Amino acid sequence: MERYQGILAYCETANGKLSPLDTELLGTGSQLATELGQSLSALLIGTDVGAIASEPLAYGASKVYVVEGPLFKDYITEIYLVGLAKVISETSPEIVLLGQTQIGRDLAPRLAFRLKTAATLDCTALTIDPATKRMLMTKPVFGGNAMAIQMCEVSPQIVTLRSKAFSPPVKDSSRQGEIIKISVAIDPASTRTKFLERKTEAVSGIKLEEAKVIVTGGRGIGGPEGFKQLEELAQILKGAVGASRPPCDNKWVSDNLQVGLTGKIVSPKMCIAVAVSGSSQHLSGYSGAKVIVAINKDAEANIFKVAHYGVVGDWKKVLPVFLAEVKKLVS
Repeated sequence: MERYQGILAYCETANGKLSPLDTELLGTGSQLATELGQSLSALLIGTDVGAIASEPLAYGASKVYVVEGPLFKDYITEIYLVGLAKVISETSPEIVLLGQTQIGRDLAPRLAFRLKTAATLDCTALTIDPATKRMLMTKPVFGGNAMAIQMCEVSPQIVTLRSKAFSPPVKDSSRQGEIIKISVAIDPASTRTKFLERKTEAVSGIKLEEAKVIVTGGRGIGGPEGFKQLEELAQILKGAVGASRPPCDNKWVSDNLQVGLTGKIVSPKMCIAVAVSGSSQHLSGYSGAKVIVAINKDAEANIFKVAHYGVVGDWKKVLPVFLAEVKKLVS
């Protein structure tokens, strides 16, 4: 255990720059490093990531490890796992931070198995226990109905962080640090996966994951026409529309709008749940929302157990009045 030291944040990057979640990882890593009296490092993997290698330094990292090569152009689990595992083996960090993204959720458990340690996913708070100097990891459990605090007794301690649950640090472009390139040799023939094609869906407006306000609809909306009213409310509030699983399964809306354990995990400032019963699978998708407003005709609906504000009534009657009042306020 004594040979492990420091914090390593794996930054996925997006469109040739750090993503908002990357900066949250670096901010959290910096705080943990301060508590431990250790240093923070960042890891970039890709083809041209060296061009932005200095960016993590501005957000608190003292070292940036860069793994580049043509094999890292597109994400393939087996290849990225080898690259990440080699950097960790050579640098021996005490803590490894990843984002709670599709890539992070894919890599973290595989990485933990390879390194004979454990991974804790979807954390919403991290701190250092002053007595043991081990990390205390807080995460939602039982569909978001409770919060668990966990500790890993082996190293490295691997965690994924929920987006919007942590605050990014202030960027300081004057910060300096060390940029280290690490060579990773991989035989392409050894991988069982091939990247065939990338399809990018055109997204208009604010992305669901980045929205500060989300208007989400459930089975009770009744069909695709009802979601047009939700879209109107979301546009006025400069937010995005989400949905529980039934509307997506029934093709009322795109599958990319599904919020929940099998969909997207979001942390908006406000979530307005319309005709949502409140299954634990769906509620876990936005349990980190600062304010939840529920509209449902069933006074016993589970959504009211977690909502901060609620209206019992038919959404078809309530929403138009609510929408009219919102228009007055924003005007």
